[in-house]
Amino acid sequence: QVQLLESGGGLVQAGDSLRLSCAASGRTFSLYTMGWFRQAPGKEREFVAAVTASSAGTWYTDSVKGRFTISRDNGKKMVYLQMDDLKPQDTAVYYCVRGRAIPTKPTMEVDYWGQGTQVTVSS
Repeated sequence: QVQLLESGGGLVQAGDSLRLSCAASGRTFSLYTMGWFRQAPGKEREFVAAVTASSAGTWYTDSVKGRFTISRDNGKKMVYLQMDDLKPQDTAVYYCVRGRAIPTKPTMEVDYWGQGTQVTVSS
């Protein structure tokens, strides 16, 4: 059984930074691609960022490139999303996910979802 527990969300102003954390359970954490998705009010859930099992590769949706950084610590079974220069359009519930990369596609296949953490950015 895999559980993903997000933390670090909150209310910030435009231009501020936040760091989301995701604590994972299960013995196979280091074998899987990990990532973040988000869902804004009234919108579909969208891919944000992903990191491969060994951290050799990372990829992002275009709207966060240069502002967000994903990382992981396999020894601690943790995934992080450093979010800088936040904008009101980043307001959403952010979900930690486990899954697999999809070759040539800027997203990932997901088999486990966390429950989410709210990020609200005021203008």
